[in-house]
Amino acid sequence: MTESRYRRAVLKLSGEAFAEPNGYGIDATVVARIAGEIAQARADLRIELAIVVGGGNMWRGAKGAMRGMDRARADYMGMLATVINALALQEALEAAGQPTRVQTAIAMAQVAEPFIPLRAIRHLQKDRIVVFAAGTGNPYFTTDTTAALRAAEIGAEAVLKGTHSGVDGVYSADPLEDPDAVKLLEVSHFEVLNRRLAVMDSTAITFCMDNSLPIIVFDVMEPGNIRRALIGEPIGTLVSTA
Repeated sequence: MTESRYRRAVLKLSGEAFAEPNGYGIDATVVARIAGEIAQARADLRIELAIVVGGGNMWRGAKGAMRGMDRARADYMGMLATVINALALQEALEAAGQPTRVQTAIAMAQVAEPFIPLRAIRHLQKDRIVVFAAGTGNPYFTTDTTAALRAAEIGAEAVLKGTHSGVDGVYSADPLEDPDAVKLLEVSHFEVLNRRLAVMDSTAITFCMDNSLPIIVFDVMEPGNIRRALIGEPIGTLVSTA
């Protein structure tokens, strides 16, 4: 029987992965496909899996700030956008037969549970998926940082960073703009920071480095890649302390 490389992991999904072809909103077909893969992988591999979702298909706080909005208020709007995506993913996962709980960093009792690390761990131990929403609950922090923080808090062994733009890992430059960009199969956290490689924001990378958390960067839009990443197939890029 194939087994997961990890006992417990956090999967980071960008909001854009859920978007309709125009880049906005929620494409129910895409969400159902991703949810089906997650549910199947969790059941087959017996892994404890938590998910952090972004909200870029609805709103980005940084863009709001660029338009003159108060940055903190714009970021709180982005946190609420992640809750919408989390509820959509929960619905799709439960339709696929996978019990799921949403926990939010901002209290909203009628919608979801508050984030409580021990409760999240207990859900995972009971074969439920936990979706973390509303970021860290603080402005100025990205959902990449949320994924790193939550992974440490629940004792996860890796962060799986799913990309959505056709880029299947970490490259020496932007492969969509530079035809000479080279894909890096393995790279250290320090090198990512030193070379300013596009993986996650620097706060998230530094946190993962300080806590020895590996990051697997892969194309989540390629069918079957979630399972491949979990069992350790050499897809994408491994970012580690080595």
